Amino acid sequence: MAAPCVVTLVLTVLLVLLLLLGAWKRWRRWRTASRHVAVVVLGDLGRSPRMQYHALSLAKCGFSVTFLGFYHSKPRDELLQNDRIGIMGLTELQMLAVGPRVLQYGVKVVVQALQLLWAFVKMEPSTYVFLQNPPGLPAIAVCWLVCCLCGGQLVVDWHNYGYSVMGLVHGPTHPLVLLAKWYEKFCGRLSHLNLCVTCAMRDDLAQNWNIKAVTVYDKPASFFRETPLDLQHQLFVKLGCIYPAFRARSEPSDSAVEWSAFTERDSRSGLVTHRPGRPALLVSSTSWTEDEDFSILLGALEKFEQLIADGENLPSLICVITGKGPLKEHYNRLIVQKHFRHVQVCTPWLEAEDYPVLLGSADLGVCLHKSSSGLDLPMKVVDMFGCCLPVCAVNFQCLHELVRHEENGLVFEDSEELATQLKTLFSEFPDPAGKLNQFRKNLQESRQLRWHESWTRTVRPLLVDI
Repeated sequence: MAAPCVVTLVLTVLLVLLLLLGAWKRWRRWRTASRHVAVVVLGDLGRSPRMQYHALSLAKCGFSVTFLGFYHSKPRDELLQNDRIGIMGLTELQMLAVGPRVLQYGVKVVVQALQLLWAFVKMEPSTYVFLQNPPGLPAIAVCWLVCCLCGGQLVVDWHNYGYSVMGLVHGPTHPLVLLAKWYEKFCGRLSHLNLCVTCAMRDDLAQNWNIKAVTVYDKPASFFRETPLDLQHQLFVKLGCIYPAFRARSEPSDSAVEWSAFTERDSRSGLVTHRPGRPALLVSSTSWTEDEDFSILLGALEKFEQLIADGENLPSLICVITGKGPLKEHYNRLIVQKHFRHVQVCTPWLEAEDYPVLLGSADLGVCLHKSSSGLDLPMKVVDMFGCCLPVCAVNFQCLHELVRHEENGLVFEDSEELATQLKTLFSEFPDPAGKLNQFRKNLQESRQLRWHESWTRTVRPLLVDI
């Protein structure tokens, strides 16, 4: 008897809140014409770069923006300092530790629905609600109801499919996964406008979901660019205070010269140069989860270490792996057990402003992203290309929409192939005539569109002011 009473009470509260929300919002809209947009992420705002870019572009186009989601890590300063953008943080509910899994998910969904409703009550009426999917449960349904009651329009930005991400944990035939797929497919059709990240996803949405979407490719923001040598040196010295991999292995004989592992600066002239015989800098980014198979990179580094030990003419290698996640400490222990001599692995968590500087300072990027649906693209590669950083990326279904093999980088299938590519690319390092620098030159000459320029061409014309 208790369970039906609780469900009835929850549904009654939701209905009352919706009615109050609708009445209040319509009164507010009658009082003032709104050019306000809510950008919603049921995830960490600081780790949602595409939605940050949406918010910034909307603000540049004259909208006031509320950026709504979980505030675990800091978004970019450019967003925090924008007078047109306000951040509204949600409190993330931890899963219950007791009871059936279905009950745990049910309670979490109901609480998040109430949180979203209350957030919309507190904010200005919205002309548009931009929603990231995944996660879309319960956000798609809640945002659609709010838009219906308040006269706004729902814009769903499809980054992937939520049910396919759940399927990595529970298996594709699990009842929760099937329920999530039904919900996503049904509620996804309720939006007024759909955006997606690849043409492959656009076609899949049209053919299998009956959803018409517009492809909006991820593009690098303006701050992703090649880093001047003096800024590289500043970053390396800063990181060297914390991480030994960035420090020179000896002190300079001249006290007027400052060394990092890669650069040296003469304090008399201010001139910064690369150090002779410097190591190569490889950068990768991962969420330290099983879906991004770090073991591929670790296996390739082992083979690269052995090549140097066998006398191959290759530079020593410093591999920087950024990100945080549940398996980070597990893999850190595995790295220590390898006892590398010619390869150093560093796993820092960087400030948002330092990450693009690091990418713009690196010699090669490695992407381990594997899509759960096969239909999205790794934004980390977009950022690397913005810095004219060549990439080796693990292959999957639609990667060709971003990485063109032998033109702006290389595509690999396993650790053996990645190790071969590292050998090929670094065999002439740092010769400017080498293959690695040819890829960089191709990226420099490609004149890539930046995010806001691309956004104003593709998204802004779709928004009709109300």
